[in-house]
Amino acid sequence: MPASQHLEADPLVIKSTQTVLSVDDMPIESVLSGVDRKILVDHPVDHDEAVILSLGYKQEFRREFSLFTTFGVSFSVLGLLPSIASTLWYSLAYAGNAGITWGYLIGMVGVMAVACSMAEISSAFPTSGGLYYATAMLAPPKYKALLSWIVGWSNYFVQVTGAPSVGYGCASMILALNQITHPDYVFENWHCYLLTVALTFLGAIIASAPTKWIAYINSGSTILNLVFLFISFVVMLGGNNRTEQGLSKFNSNSIAWGIDNQTDWPDGICILLTFMAVIWTMSGFDSPFHLAEECSNAQVATPRAIVMTASIGGILGFVFQLGMAYTIVSVEDAVNDELGQPYIAYLNQIMTQERVLAIGSFAVVLAFTMSFSCMIAASRVLFSYSRDNCFPLSRYWAKVNTITRTPVNAVWANWFIGVLLCLLMFGGVAIDAIFSVGAIGSFISFTVPTLLRITYARKTFIPGPWNLGKFSYACGTLACSFVLLMIPVLNFPQYRGADNTPDLMNWTVVVYWGSMLLAVLWFFVYAHKIYSGPKSNLEKGTVVSGNEATQVIEAVVSSNHDVHFGPDDDAALEKIPEKADYPEN
Repeated sequence: MPASQHLEADPLVIKSTQTVLSVDDMPIESVLSGVDRKILVDHPVDHDEAVILSLGYKQEFRREFSLFTTFGVSFSVLGLLPSIASTLWYSLAYAGNAGITWGYLIGMVGVMAVACSMAEISSAFPTSGGLYYATAMLAPPKYKALLSWIVGWSNYFVQVTGAPSVGYGCASMILALNQITHPDYVFENWHCYLLTVALTFLGAIIASAPTKWIAYINSGSTILNLVFLFISFVVMLGGNNRTEQGLSKFNSNSIAWGIDNQTDWPDGICILLTFMAVIWTMSGFDSPFHLAEECSNAQVATPRAIVMTASIGGILGFVFQLGMAYTIVSVEDAVNDELGQPYIAYLNQIMTQERVLAIGSFAVVLAFTMSFSCMIAASRVLFSYSRDNCFPLSRYWAKVNTITRTPVNAVWANWFIGVLLCLLMFGGVAIDAIFSVGAIGSFISFTVPTLLRITYARKTFIPGPWNLGKFSYACGTLACSFVLLMIPVLNFPQYRGADNTPDLMNWTVVVYWGSMLLAVLWFFVYAHKIYSGPKSNLEKGTVVSGNEATQVIEAVVSSNHDVHFGPDDDAALEKIPEKADYPEN
């Protein structure tokens, strides 16, 4: 049963100012579409509010993000420098320099296809729960609840593992730098755990701040990202001490672009395995989608921010890693160094200790900003999904704090879950699974609505003002093909056969697929009774049928009060008596 049919209007209350918004006259497909619903609001609405109301949701956030500040959050979530540093285990350690040069470029082709397809979807459904909302709107009615449930949980697994994985990477770099200055220091897992908990705790405090504060903070962190990345790149190329070691200033092309297969798989599979690094690094481009309800001109700014994040991040990431490939002394030594952090070990190969500490500190600072940016996006996901009763205790996570006007409860719920996830580091290599979850979970949730858009909903999809036009199907097909290829590959371990010991196992199979299995079982056992897909949270009495809306309009006009019409609601004008004298909006 459509969610709109659950809405029963209370006796009509006439306000001194009444805005009448016709959902069917908005170029949007939503849970309220197709049943002649009108939304009554006691204040004039702009286009952004008209869109979110038509999608079935109240405007609960302040729209204080612009294109630049939305890009700022997503670029901070992308966190190029700390992301590259944290995922060298999957690029440099698998295929050598090829993993960070031409392997990265090939992976970026697939990533950009996914990003552009998602941007088109975000323009049509600019809500913080957009991925799973779009899935429900584009899926066959019989399967919309199940598919949106799977997409929602898959995306949530990505979001909830983002901050702890970044926090873990940040803590690892701090401890590696400490080992450089204190050679006698003995690294213990509990040191890393407590430091990770402390860093994410501070990040949760920042993520709980008002939207305007968050916008300012992330604008600053975006500038820091660009400045620190540039300084690190310049020092890496111009300030390295390779010549003092009797080496040439830079590696030859054959070394910089050469493959050094350090897996038990053929070279082709080896390169595919390195895509985990680029997929995880670039997965933050979905953040603007989750901030759509806090962004002005969301139908245009949100997709633009997604494409800007993926393209700018992809280009800068390639250039930076290209510099690494031309300056690294030994891939094997960087990967196997006792510091336990390939990026810091790489810096230690080509720089003095003072420069290592300085450049390494840049990555630490950016990793911290990345962690709280991840928390911001994750809290919006938990909030939006909880509006539709997707999670246990949803009523608590769907609350907006009255002071900050942000979902503070959701922030701290995610932090607590992250603290528990970090216990995986006591299981050795199992902690790596939270990186793999971020890669596989994100691209599954990103691509399901795209697959539906180019198949079942090919003729019914209503594109937003930002769309791919005639390239939509080609881009969507490439995106879906890339993800279909990568789903099994992301579950492969580095070694196989007798070499694949429990300590070296790829635990994604257990952590991600085990979690998804539990989520799906829960749906069939109980959740299907309380969850039927996205539903409107508009108050009773604000959503009425066409006849009731006409009565309200006539009553307001006869009382000499103001009637406003929502953007694109020209059809409502035809229902007003000709003698009425009303102000147009």
